Amino acid sequence: MKGTEPDEEQLVRRTAKGDRAAFEELYRRTSPWLAVRLRRRCADEQIVAEVMQETYLAVWRAAGAFAGSAVGGSAVGWLWTIAARRLVDAFRRRAKHALPLPVAEAAVAPAAEDEALAGAVGDHVGDALRRLAPELRQVLQAMVLDGLTVRETAVLLGVPEGTVKTRARRARIAMREALS
Repeated sequence: MKGTEPDEEQLVRRTAKGDRAAFEELYRRTSPWLAVRLRRRCADEQIVAEVMQETYLAVWRAAGAFAGSAVGGSAVGWLWTIAARRLVDAFRRRAKHALPLPVAEAAVAPAAEDEALAGAVGDHVGDALRRLAPELRQVLQAMVLDGLTVRETAVLLGVPEGTVKTRARRARIAMREALS
């Protein structure tokens, strides 16, 4: 049964037609969790604010390019992909100016997205993910969940590309062993 409230995909489609109210509703619904996800990857509030602004500007301008469920995607996933790439771009810009970037400290309590992932993929897989070393889990999260390339993951995490490849390999082996 469909409710009277449009879902995020419908809001993106209405935004593509220039519907400012739909864009504002999309922002109201998605900006809190997007800010949290960005802060988990970057402790610099100025960078997070810039990335948020760039992300929603890109959404406003490119909403018509959103393919959505027709290609197995979701509006929220599309939005996160834009934000993650904008964050990588921000890191690159800062690196060119040789400014050190504060890195977010690992959270003591499990993040909501980690709990949701564990619940979505099943207890056995979720347990295996939780047992991974944090640096391996970060690589899996960036590459598998966020869809970033090795290069983008390296920039995001501030490690060499070879390290990302090694950690991705170690994570795959650990997951395979844990699930066998």
